Amino acid sequence: MINTTGWNRLRYTLYAPLYDTVADHAFRRPRRLALEQVHWQPGMRVLLVGAGTGLDLPWLPRDVEIHATDLAPAMVKRLAHRAEALGMDVQAVPMDAERLAFPDGYFDVVVMHLILAVMPDPDQGLAEARRVLKPGGQLCVMDKFQADDRPSGPLRRGLNAFTSAIATDITRQARPLLEDAGFVIEQDTPVLMGSLVRALLARRP
Repeated sequence: MINTTGWNRLRYTLYAPLYDTVADHAFRRPRRLALEQVHWQPGMRVLLVGAGTGLDLPWLPRDVEIHATDLAPAMVKRLAHRAEALGMDVQAVPMDAERLAFPDGYFDVVVMHLILAVMPDPDQGLAEARRVLKPGGQLCVMDKFQADDRPSGPLRRGLNAFTSAIATDITRQARPLLEDAGFVIEQDTPVLMGSLVRALLARRP
């Protein structure tokens, strides 16, 4: 299975010019619904991890401080252009989600949309998200997940060797990932294709 940081950086650099065509319309409503679950307050410091081309930006409040990261510089460049077009002040930098260069307890909200099913080590990514969140801080997740109550069968695991190399892992389970990382799940909402795509709101205790 090919799922490494280097490979992801390369493929998302190649995907960048076409990313919006694929991801914008399909995930517009799930993004909005996921972000509506967050308990927003003016002045919050927010981190978008794996922010891509910035498709979450239109659904964010204008009275919060926004930081955004993505593994691929080509994605970050497009995000910066989108932020400028929207008149939003966003601090956007290329960064590995599994090695965030932010202090402990720095953010009120961390948003992880369509990244937990992509990164090589989601446990490490969630550990970093928890580290940079303040106690009581909110984690907003939206992604494609295998059902929590049953493991993947042989066929799904076999297909995953292909899908994880070009797009996404299809065997990851949301609740075990978040709960093992020390998060308390407050909301878990199916938002697309039945329960395949879910929006979860969790807190760092």
